[in-house]
Amino acid sequence: MSSPIRQFIRNMTTLRVAYVPEHFSTPLFFAKEHKFYDEHNIKVEFLPVPEGTGRLIQLLNNNETDIAVGLTEGFIADIAKGNEKYKAVGTYVKSPLRWSVSTGSDRNDINKLEDLAGKRIGVSRIGSGSYIMSFVLGLQHKFPEPFFHGHPVCSNFANLRASVNHTISDPDQYSDAFMWEHFTSKKYYDNGEIKKIGDIYTPWPSWMITARSEIVNSDSKAIVGFLKAVREGILHFQANHSEATEFIASNLDYSKEDATSWIDTVTFNDKLSQEGVDWTSVAQNTASVLQTAGVLTDDSSVIEARLKNGVDYLV
Repeated sequence: MSSPIRQFIRNMTTLRVAYVPEHFSTPLFFAKEHKFYDEHNIKVEFLPVPEGTGRLIQLLNNNETDIAVGLTEGFIADIAKGNEKYKAVGTYVKSPLRWSVSTGSDRNDINKLEDLAGKRIGVSRIGSGSYIMSFVLGLQHKFPEPFFHGHPVCSNFANLRASVNHTISDPDQYSDAFMWEHFTSKKYYDNGEIKKIGDIYTPWPSWMITARSEIVNSDSKAIVGFLKAVREGILHFQANHSEATEFIASNLDYSKEDATSWIDTVTFNDKLSQEGVDWTSVAQNTASVLQTAGVLTDDSSVIEARLKNGVDYLV
């Protein structure tokens, strides 16, 4: 290996990047396939996290990842509760997330969202998007408080499907319904494993990029380089929908039909690395809804101060 190449490799910053292995991750991989990370002296080590945002937060807390790409509400809620171990560094997806609400395939007593008042709602983790959105659901439908009878923790999507069908091994994890992204759930509606009873949309941009505070403070150049590379992956995604459809269908367990339908609904942030996290639409609005839903209970001034500390403007 020639000396200039060895020097280039030595100068590269390695970042561990945790992500949810769903269709939303496609631009992250386009950035790798087309060597956009290399152009910014970044080497990426990907860590798939099917358990969702609650697990991403745990990895950040334990210094097991440097960057995590997950749901806005989970990160904002956690930062607003006082977690200073990571910061929000960019909005990844600007469009809202469509959560589909599912019950067991044979649950003839549950047919619409209003039937869930006082029921047990399965979640991947306490603090995850699936947990937080249950409170938004209860708020929007004016359920009597407490909205639900409990939140069995099921860790991942497969266990949640077993939970509503009461086929999971632990009866304490039985639930009446759960929420998960629509197109990820659709395959299991189509094959009859679970039954859909409705949808709910996030009232905020749906996906966010976070980074450990230690790295943000010590090597912001590397974080900015990562964001720039992801933006280039987003631009490639936008210009190559056929390639995106093939990638999703080949690597992420979706049909081409579902991948095509999803692409028509999603808006990635093509200004990533050129603008900071929007304070009003992302931080304030998300926190306000979470306060109303009872997820955040501290004084508004305390929440605002924590968010100002935890939402980093790198550009």
